[in-house]
Amino acid sequence: MEVILREDVDKLGSRGSVVKVADGYARNFLLPKRMAVPATAANKKIVEQEREAHLRREAKLKTDAQDLSKLMTGVKLTFRQKVGENNQLFGSVTAKDIADALETQRFHIERRKIQLDEPIRTLGDHKVTVRLHRDVSTDIDVVVEPEQ
Repeated sequence: MEVILREDVDKLGSRGSVVKVADGYARNFLLPKRMAVPATAANKKIVEQEREAHLRREAKLKTDAQDLSKLMTGVKLTFRQKVGENNQLFGSVTAKDIADALETQRFHIERRKIQLDEPIRTLGDHKVTVRLHRDVSTDIDVVVEPEQ
């Protein structure tokens, strides 16, 4: 059975592509979840219109992310943490802490967009990547200082 994908499906295809799948896979999974529609002439027109609208939305989101990236250049966040012997931190600086600090500077960034492999547990300067869009990311400076 030939279907038109309405969204990206792993190991099958991307949005708007016409793919041939097993009848059962289409009937029992793709069609009920509205991930695909049967490949008819009328559906091809509808899916093409949806794809164009999606591309316009995606372009707008990307330009907004680029503008935000320009505004965020030079942002420096400073955290004061308690330290023990040998300047070892009690606790750590997490993505949530960074998101909250950005919120105080009026940048509304979700914590999931902050690329932090593991929490910061050392004093000093750190570069943290914020992924604003699939194609747009920016680095911010995070400074961890001892609490006085």
